Amino acid sequence: MRIDLHTHSTVSDGTDAPGEVVARAAEAGLDVVALTDHDSTAGWAEASAAARAHGIVLVPGMEVSCRAGGVSVHLLSYLHDPADAALLAELEETRDSRLHRAHRMVELLARDLPITWADVEAQTEPGTTVGRPHVADALVALGHVPDRSAAFESLLATGSPYYVPHHAPDAVTAVRLVRAAGGVPVMAHPAASVRGATVDDATIRRMVDAGLAGLEVHHRDHTRSQTEHLLDLADSLGLLVTGSSDYHGAGKPNLLGERTTAPEVLERIMEQGRWPVVGR
Repeated sequence: MRIDLHTHSTVSDGTDAPGEVVARAAEAGLDVVALTDHDSTAGWAEASAAARAHGIVLVPGMEVSCRAGGVSVHLLSYLHDPADAALLAELEETRDSRLHRAHRMVELLARDLPITWADVEAQTEPGTTVGRPHVADALVALGHVPDRSAAFESLLATGSPYYVPHHAPDAVTAVRLVRAAGGVPVMAHPAASVRGATVDDATIRRMVDAGLAGLEVHHRDHTRSQTEHLLDLADSLGLLVTGSSDYHGAGKPNLLGERTTAPEVLERIMEQGRWPVVGR
């Protein structure tokens, strides 16, 4: 059984619609795929219909943006109640902050480069949670950078004069909110230093005390030594170990199924989650 528990659609910063993500997952030979758009479950209904149509299992999920000591942390939430009021309120604040932040970054960029908010909107679909990746896509479309990765490494980097921070809940708080909503929280790419600063093991232990269920150990942004360290850490803390592609369609080179999760780990996630999986 091939299981990929981390993908994105046009609801956040992917380039495929939710149903297309599921269809492509089936074409790639996956048996199970999770849709984990940033701070949104808006793609669940379309992805669920596609899962039934293509004979593949969908794990409804989400990637929650949070912080720990000023460091960005991404928390995958699986099988939580999408109508949970407390979690919804926190997500709404994050989405609003991200949108205002994107507007401000475009204003700053426009002082030096020909770019408008309309250029960013042209890179989105109706209902998309607009954020920094869409600003990056606009910069690519306008010819200012060759691709999204280049935009993040230069004009949109944390130290750039055009960078603007946004609201995100504390990581420990986010874990508690996910658990209270019946979800299963797994920390995404926890050691991916190629993305910027990462949290230390002590922070992960505090997240475990709050209810963290696992670590996404097998990820293309982890080196061999980082993977080995995370495997040891997960073993010592009794955490689940997942592997995923972090697929974004054409937005990143990541391929569906390039990293996978063991069936027994999925079983434990299903046992803990409140929401059911969809499909066969």
